[in-house]
Amino acid sequence: MGLVACATVSYTSPMRLRQLLPDELDAAQRSLYDELTSGDRSQDPSLRTDVQMTDADGRLQGPFNALLFHPRIGDALQELSRCLRFEGVLSPRAREIVILVVAASEHSDFEWAAHAAIARSLGIPEALIEVFAEGGVPHLDDAQEDAAATLARSLVTSGDADDETFTLARSALGEGGIFEVSTTVGVYQLLAQQMRLFRVDSPPGPW
Repeated sequence: MGLVACATVSYTSPMRLRQLLPDELDAAQRSLYDELTSGDRSQDPSLRTDVQMTDADGRLQGPFNALLFHPRIGDALQELSRCLRFEGVLSPRAREIVILVVAASEHSDFEWAAHAAIARSLGIPEALIEVFAEGGVPHLDDAQEDAAATLARSLVTSGDADDETFTLARSALGEGGIFEVSTTVGVYQLLAQQMRLFRVDSPPGPW
């Protein structure tokens, strides 16, 4: 089954949302900004400068700047994303594999640049990362990683999973793990959509 079609947008227009400077923020925006820049995701040494949380002037990068334009929903979304990354039942490697499957299916340059780097820092081999970039899902020796990748692939290609895939995922991940994979897929599809919509600057992906 092939990947769900996802148009690769060639951006000929500038970013559609202005990147807000820290001293421009109102109280609600500032509270959300502080939450994003002081927590687990504030600065990740595995990431290159252009996919860090903030740029040199303190402006949020990637999907995060858009959250400031609706702080109440933005805060709910960032908290869900944070929980998935740092409080989930999946192993860090399984989580990053799921995100790579989504990023490749969406041709999301920012997601790919950020999470391929995190995957490398977790010891995922470059050869496997290249397979994910091409939309493939190889057999993985770790049962949880393999089940998470297979389920994520099924969700991004069909929006569903057949009984065999679901049964294997239940055995390796448990019901909570299945819920977490499906939620991770949905959240990162949403973030990819928003970054396309707002024409977020990103380093070019491997597509």
